[in-house]
Formats: sequence, structure tokens, C-alpha cells
Amino acid sequence: MASFRKAYQVKKQLSAQWLKQRGIHGIGVGLCDPRRPKKGAAIILYASALATTVQLSNARGKRKPLRPAQIQKKTGVPLRIIRSTSFIKHVSPQSQRFATRIRPVIAGYSIGTPNASGTAGLIVTKGNCGKNRYILSNNHVLVNENTNRCSTTLQPGGADGGTVSKDRIGQLYRFVRLSRQNNNYIDAAIAKPLRRSLLGTRYAVFGTVPGHLRSYRIGERFKKVGRTTGVATGRVESIHTDVRVGYGSYGGLGTITFKDQSVIRGKKPVSLSGDSGSVWLTRKGNLAAAVNFAGSADGFLSISYPIEWFMQVFGTRVPLPPHHRKQHKRKHHKRRQRRTLRPRRCLKRNYLFTQPLTPKLLRAIKPIRALGCP
Repeated sequence: MASFRKAYQVKKQLSAQWLKQRGIHGIGVGLCDPRRPKKGAAIILYASALATTVQLSNARGKRKPLRPAQIQKKTGVPLRIIRSTSFIKHVSPQSQRFATRIRPVIAGYSIGTPNASGTAGLIVTKGNCGKNRYILSNNHVLVNENTNRCSTTLQPGGADGGTVSKDRIGQLYRFVRLSRQNNNYIDAAIAKPLRRSLLGTRYAVFGTVPGHLRSYRIGERFKKVGRTTGVATGRVESIHTDVRVGYGSYGGLGTITFKDQSVIRGKKPVSLSGDSGSVWLTRKGNLAAAVNFAGSADGFLSISYPIEWFMQVFGTRVPLPPHHRKQHKRKHHKRRQRRTLRPRRCLKRNYLFTQPLTPKLLRAIKPIRALGCP
């Protein structure tokens, strides 16, 4: 039985080489048998049906059939090949259920620029006082072509009929620039409202979000509301997954690489065009867990990253409405410790869990402030 640490180490060795292969879209760490978690870890390979061979480092440029038994013999870790389409960003020109106008703006509804629509993932705040509120979403939802030019924020987004004259609620505040050359970790941005009262703290359908997870594990079940798919549920299929995501002509990016992402699978589509920016919550307790930014073409796979990474990079947290603060303080204190701090302790020895960004990565991932916004 392979350990999750061993699977992670093998994944790191194979990732750069295998992601260059045509038809291979991602490589990560998951369960050898999802129905029998005690059987240990496996390398999870997301590939098209045409990806039947791979060029190994010791093959002197020759391609060999991709046989899981041989890979397991060579590495000591089982290999599961999951057939998948390529991964693409999901910002939409189509109108759907949660694409309507809503005031105050809450998580789960359409948001975007005059040209496109995504999802308002969560309302967050900075500092301990909680006076300032911001909208959490993706770079490609809130930013003007991956540049720091001022971007107007509309609700609903422009693809859902939002206009600058009637639906402007704020503007881009800070974002993380996406890179063609280097590895990416988060597709993230925050927008600042014109006034605080424009934003509510609720999450569509599910209500109050009392906090966020610092880490989560393979097999955990989540739920979310997205602008296109609406209410959706999924299970974490793999973590530490390196993926190639197609951004098309957005910012001239083409297809770029993301490291250590989570792949969340639904029984029905969970990530379609317009769902970018939506935030996964825990099935019980409504704790924010992961940020969706891309998915497979059929929508059954969501590409997401831990929301803890967003909170680390932007220095934000989840606010609570005044009438809930005292009520939830004692009730959720032990639960938050149990659901966040306990997995974090496991990170030192167990790669079954996601991990917070290291200090080195945090120094490298710096939010950029938008220029020219009032």
C-alpha cells in the first residue's frame, strides 16, 4: 500500500515531463480505490482517450504504452487513469438561474465586467474590525485582460445584461497576475464596492458562512452555488494536482500550468461557463473550503484551489453579520478548531490533506493593486 507522501513525491518527479505529453491534462494524488480508502494512495492521471503512450525519462526519446502495472512496478505507487477532456476557464456569455440582479450582492450570483460574467464567490473582509468588505472571485472574472487597468465591476455581469449605468457596484481592487512562463497557484481577485451597504454577508441558498477551512482531505464532500449550475455537490477526487488550463485569448495566455490544485467531481455538472469564482462549502457547517476557477468541458470536474491560499495571499477572512457574531462565537469555535487546525497538524506527516502556502510561495505571490480606479 502506497502512502500519500510517497505518491506526492512521485507526482512531483513525473509532473513536468508528463504534462508536456499530448492528451495529458493533469497529474495529482488521490485514492487507489475510492470505495476502499484504506487501500492507500495512487497517482491520478487525467488524460484524453487518445493518450495511450507516454515518453519516459529513461526511454531516450521513445514513447512507450502507458500501462499502470508497469508504472506501479517502477515507482511503487499505483496509477489510476481517469479519462477527461481538457480543462478550460469558465466565464460565460450565457444567461442562467443566478444571473439576475440582487441587492445587496451575495455570494453565488452573477458578477463580472461589462464584457463577461462569472460568480461572486464570497464576501470577505480585511483586518479584525471587519468594516471593509470585498467580493472574492477570479482574475478572469474581475480583471481587464490580466492587466492592472481599472476594471468596472457589475452585478449582474455584462454577459447577463449588466450595464455600467445601472448595475455598477464597484471596481477591481487587487488581483494576482496569471503567468504564461511560471507556475500559477491561484486565479484570484477582489473587487471593492462603491459603498459597504451594497454587499451582504449571506451565501445564496445556504445562508451564513461562519468561517473557512485551512485544509481539507481527499474524499471530502462539498457543496456550492454557481451562477450557471446553481446548487451543486461534489467530492474531492484528487489534490496536489498539476494541471494545464486553457485561457484562450484572455490576456494572450493560451494554456498555462497550475500547481497543486484540487479536482472535485460531481455526479452532474458542477463547473460550467459562468461558474468561475464560485466557492465550495463543507457539506455540514457551511465552512468555505475551495475556490473554483476552471473545469472539464462537460462540467463534471471542477478545478479549484484551497480558499486558505486566497486568505493568506490577500490577508482576508470571512465576516459574520452583527446579529450572528455572539450566537456563533461559542457554537462554532470548537468546530472551526476541529475542522481546520486538526488537519493542519496532519500536514507535517500526511499528504492526504491540502497544505497552506509556504512562506516562500507567499513572498512570490503578490497581489497587484488596480490602477486608475477611483
